[in-house]
Amino acid sequence: MIVKKLRLQRGWSQDQLSQFSGLSVRTVQRIEGGQKPGLESLKSLAAVFEIDVSDLEGAPDMNSDINITDDEKAVIEKVKAIKDFYAHLISYTLIISLLFIINFMTGSGYMWAWWPAMGWGIGIISHGLTAFEVLNFFGPEWERKQVEKRLGRKL
Repeated sequence: MIVKKLRLQRGWSQDQLSQFSGLSVRTVQRIEGGQKPGLESLKSLAAVFEIDVSDLEGAPDMNSDINITDDEKAVIEKVKAIKDFYAHLISYTLIISLLFIINFMTGSGYMWAWWPAMGWGIGIISHGLTAFEVLNFFGPEWERKQVEKRLGRKL
């Protein structure tokens, strides 16, 4: 997580970090995902970020200057939710297109491909509204109210 924060602070993509460090993109992804990097990878990353190798080896809580704040965590989660929505939308588009092609190729007079398109489409719309926080019925404010209610505190 330290590597991810340092990368994001500089506005770099994982691809850019891999080019600067000489590591593969997959290695950068694994390290950011929590896998323990080797010493050579640590040296490469430390050189790129211009910090000591020991700063990268330590736990994130031990280095106050590179801790991830709650605001940063919230932004990272929001960006991940939007990214997940776009991945979902791409899957939907590809698979539904394939279903329509199969429907046309089989030559049946009945357009059955509309049913999965509509059903899954409702899920896509719901996912988009949630990811972009258009309708946020169960957001942080709702959670806070529910916790307060269950703890018996006045709002």
